[in-house]
Amino acid sequence: MTSPLTALGVSTPILAAPMAGGPSTPALVVAAARADGLGFLAGGYKTADALAAQITEVRSEGVSFGVNLFAPNPDPVDPEAFRRYARAIAPEAEAYGVDVLAAGVVEDEDHWPDKIDLLLSDPVPVVSFTFGIPEAPVIAALRAAGTVVVQTVTSSAEARQAAEAGADMLVVQASAAGGHSGTLTPRHIPASIPLIDLLGQVREAVSPPLVGAGGLATPDAVAEALRAGAAAVVVGTVLLRADEAGTSRPYRAALADPARRETVVTRAFTGRPARALRNDFTDRYTHLAPAGYPALHHLTGPMRKAAAAADDPERINLWAGTGYRHATAETAVRILRRLAS
Repeated sequence: MTSPLTALGVSTPILAAPMAGGPSTPALVVAAARADGLGFLAGGYKTADALAAQITEVRSEGVSFGVNLFAPNPDPVDPEAFRRYARAIAPEAEAYGVDVLAAGVVEDEDHWPDKIDLLLSDPVPVVSFTFGIPEAPVIAALRAAGTVVVQTVTSSAEARQAAEAGADMLVVQASAAGGHSGTLTPRHIPASIPLIDLLGQVREAVSPPLVGAGGLATPDAVAEALRAGAAAVVVGTVLLRADEAGTSRPYRAALADPARRETVVTRAFTGRPARALRNDFTDRYTHLAPAGYPALHHLTGPMRKAAAAADDPERINLWAGTGYRHATAETAVRILRRLAS
C-alpha cells in the first residue's frame, strides 16, 4: 500500500520521533525534513499557545511536518499509593528544596480540547497520537481537514482498534523503544517482542501502512524493518545528542557515559511504563512506584527540573531505547542520512 507520506514529499522513509519535554525542537523537526524525511513537534506537556508558536516557527521554513499529542486515556492513581510514594521519594526532592509531601494529586488532560481545536482550525500535514486513541469523530474531523492521522500501537489488538477508529497509518512501537510506551493499557507492561515480529503480527491483523519504532539506531536495523513490511521507521533515541535537539546537558552526558550499561522499564518518574537509562532513582524507586499517569509525572516534575538545572543525572528521567549507544553528537541531517544509507 502506498504511504500517505509520499504525497507530502517524504522521499526518505525515516521519521524523527516526537520527544516531549524538550528534545524535539522546531530545529530538529526542520532538520528531519531537510534530510528528506519528516519530523514531529511534541505537543505533550505544552499549552495550545506554546504548540501554536512552534507550528508557526516550523511553517516559516516551508517544510512538511507532524504534530504529536498525548490522547486522553485516564489512569487515575490510588490516593493512598500516591501518598506512600510521595513519602518514599521525599528525601530525593528535599535535596532540591522541593516539598512533594505538600503536593496534591493532579489528573489532567494535557490541554487536550484546546490542542484539538488548534489543529482543526489551523490544520497541519500530519497528526500522531499516543497513550490513547481519540474518538472516531475527532479522527474524522482531522482527516476532513486534510491531515494524515497516525496512531501509536503496541499490539495487534491495539492496531485493530486504531484501524477501526479511522487512522491512516500506525506506528508499531516495540518494547525496545525509549521513553513512554504507547500502550493503551499502561497497568500492564507490554511484552518484549522484537520489532520485526511485532510488525508481522500487526500486518496480519490490519491493512493501514505501518511505521516501525523501537531500538532502530543503525542502517542495518532500519533496512530490516523496511524489509519486514514497514512503510517507514521512526527514530528518537539516536537523535538525542544531535546538535538541534533540546536535550539537557546532564542527559546528553549520561547518553555518552560508558558506565551507563543498561536500560530499564520504569514507572518511577511518571506512573506510566517508560524505558530509560538506569540511574539511582530508577534503582531505588522502580519497585515502589504505583501506576498512575499523569499524577506521578506532576509529582516528580519539579524535582526533575531542579536536578536537570543542577547537572544531576541521577534524579532525572534519562529516556533511552536499547540503541542508545549509537546516539552521536553531530547534526541531525548527518545522523538521518547515515541511517538511510
